[in-house]
Amino acid sequence: MNDYPIRVGSMLFTMVDPEKGHEVEYNRWYERDHFYAGCMIGPQLFAGKRWVATKELKDLRFPKGDTVVASPVEKGSYLAIYWVLEGGHAEHFKWASDQVVWLYSNDRGFPKRHHAHTVLLEQPSSHYRDEDPVPIELALDHPYKGLAVVTVDPAEGVSDEQLKAHLAETALPALMNGSGVASMASWHYQPSESGDTANAPMDLGMPPGPTDRNVQLFFLDQEPTAVWDRFHAYADALAESGMGTVTFAAPFLPTIVGTDTYTDQLW
Repeated sequence: MNDYPIRVGSMLFTMVDPEKGHEVEYNRWYERDHFYAGCMIGPQLFAGKRWVATKELKDLRFPKGDTVVASPVEKGSYLAIYWVLEGGHAEHFKWASDQVVWLYSNDRGFPKRHHAHTVLLEQPSSHYRDEDPVPIELALDHPYKGLAVVTVDPAEGVSDEQLKAHLAETALPALMNGSGVASMASWHYQPSESGDTANAPMDLGMPPGPTDRNVQLFFLDQEPTAVWDRFHAYADALAESGMGTVTFAAPFLPTIVGTDTYTDQLW
């Protein structure tokens, strides 16, 4: 769907909670300093966006209890995602690993926060509802009304190729056609031994999962509550097919940049 040379190649996914009582302070630090100084000004990174899960939305996450992304499932109120240019991964994350150490050494960190899941992902693929869609490269700049993060693990004996074929031919059309779910970008974890996050000056939460796990980002034309029943049906249908299991599903709203909207609705 994208015939232009600007193509996303890898992603930083960082899901974090501020400590209670520090919500506004955290939101302003991240939005007004760290979003730029820790990511956007770095080489080869060309788009970023922040999302938030209120308590109402966190209550919709499934399955309940501890999950492969958040432990417990309601951990992680804020999510930031960033696109790195295809072929630019090594250059950007060499810069980023040095930059985050420099920022913390110069009192530009924020210790009153806890990571739920901060990981690097690669090998993107996409699926669209419309014939002429917003390409994934523009998804972080398009005014979507929500985001759904879903992880799908292949069933035992099912290859990644078999699972992706089932998703593309059956499961994703059933979820997306005629709905408020506009597009989907699917990713695989970068192997944890790559070392790109080894110098992080904080605990990054749940570690990367297996490389055959599909981490799916669904971009929504409607608010998540309007389409969440579809994601339950998606999970049920995948389980019934014997092809895979939804191991985490979580809805988010876009933050309203320059404001503290939602900081009083996290818990």
